[in-house]
Amino acid sequence: MEMSQIRYFLAVCESLNFTKAAEHCNVSQPSLTRAIQKLEEELGGQLLRRERARTHLTDLGRLMRPHLERLIAAGEAARSEADSYQSLETAPLRLGVMCTLGSAYLVSFFERLHRAIPAAEMQLRDASGNELIEDLMAGELDVAFIGMPRYPERMHAQPLYAERYVISFPKGHRFERMNAVPMREMEGETYLLRANCELATNFEEFAGCPWPYNMTIPYETEREDWIQCMIAAGMGCAFMPETMPVLPGICQRVLTDPEVERTTSLVTVAGRRYSPALKVLVNLVSSHEWRSVPGP
Repeated sequence: MEMSQIRYFLAVCESLNFTKAAEHCNVSQPSLTRAIQKLEEELGGQLLRRERARTHLTDLGRLMRPHLERLIAAGEAARSEADSYQSLETAPLRLGVMCTLGSAYLVSFFERLHRAIPAAEMQLRDASGNELIEDLMAGELDVAFIGMPRYPERMHAQPLYAERYVISFPKGHRFERMNAVPMREMEGETYLLRANCELATNFEEFAGCPWPYNMTIPYETEREDWIQCMIAAGMGCAFMPETMPVLPGICQRVLTDPEVERTTSLVTVAGRRYSPALKVLVNLVSSHEWRSVPGP
C-alpha cells in the first residue's frame, strides 16, 4: 500500500469524480484509476463504484476511508516533525553531566548553546561518570561531560579543560596555615567520603600513587551538601575538584606531592551518527573558550 494510492482514493472521495480527482492530484486519470485498483486489490474488495456519470463509495470504501485518512494525517505529521528536526525548529538533546562537575565552566557554554539553538530541549542527566558511560553505550544519552581517567574503546572523548583537586577543610584547621597541602599531610586525618567522587575510586590512576596513608573515614554519602555541611561543622575534610562551589565556612588548598588533576571531556559513542542539534553542540564545544577558573 503506497501513500499515493491512498491520496488518490481520498481525492475521489472528496469530489466523487475521477476526472476532478486526477486534476487535483496532478496525474492522468488512467494513472489515478490504476493506483486505486491496486489499492482495492490489496484491501480485498471494491472501494468505489462508478455508475455512468456518478461515483459512489462502497460499504468497504466507507469503512476504509477514516482509517486511510488517519494514515495520511500521520504521514504528514511525521514529515512535519522530521522537517522541524532537521531545521532545528525542534531540537531534543539528552545530555549527561557528571555530578561532581562544577557549574563554572558549563553554564556559560549552555547559555551559548541556547543562543545557537533557541528551540533546544535539553534533558540533563546528573550521575557519576561510570553511570553516564553506561547510559551513552545504551543509547539513553546523546553526549556527556565527564572527567574520568579512562574510557571504554567505543567512547570518543574530546578534552575540554583540566582542573586540580583540592583539600576542603573547616576554618581553623591546621591546613589553613599552609599555601598548599602535601599528600603526606593526610596521614591520620578524618576524611568524609563523597560516594560519587571519581578520585576516591580511581586515585592511583589520577595521582600515580596509592590511596594516601591512613585516614579515618567515619561517613560516606552521595549528598555533596551533607559532606560540605559536615566539613563546615568541623567534622572532617574531603578532596574536591577546584571548580566545585562550596559553602561558607569551608577553606581549600591545592594538593601537592603529587598534584592531582582531572580533565573534563565531551564524550560520545564513536561511529554513532550525530543529530542536527548534536552537530551544532559539538561544533560549539570546539570553538568555545574554556577559560581557567582560579583555584584556592
